[in-house]
Amino acid sequence: MTLGTMVRAFITVKTETGQAETLAGALTDIEHVTAANVVAGDFDVMVEAEAGEVYELIDAVATRVRGTEAVEETKTYVCLE
Repeated sequence: MTLGTMVRAFITVKTETGQAETLAGALTDIEHVTAANVVAGDFDVMVEAEAGEVYELIDAVATRVRGTEAVEETKTYVCLE
């Protein structure tokens, strides 16, 4: 990794019915989360996160997102570029 380069990931979130907007707001309070948007499709919220290392994204962000109330399922996609 090049010095100063951030690792970025997208986390898709399925939530309980009617909770997407509230959840998106709560997720933006998690450290390293840069955006959380309600979306239409196979999942309910798309989270964008950045950190200095991959382990920070997986440990700090994905784990915290998964542990948030009303979250039913998550999938994390780490950007390669």
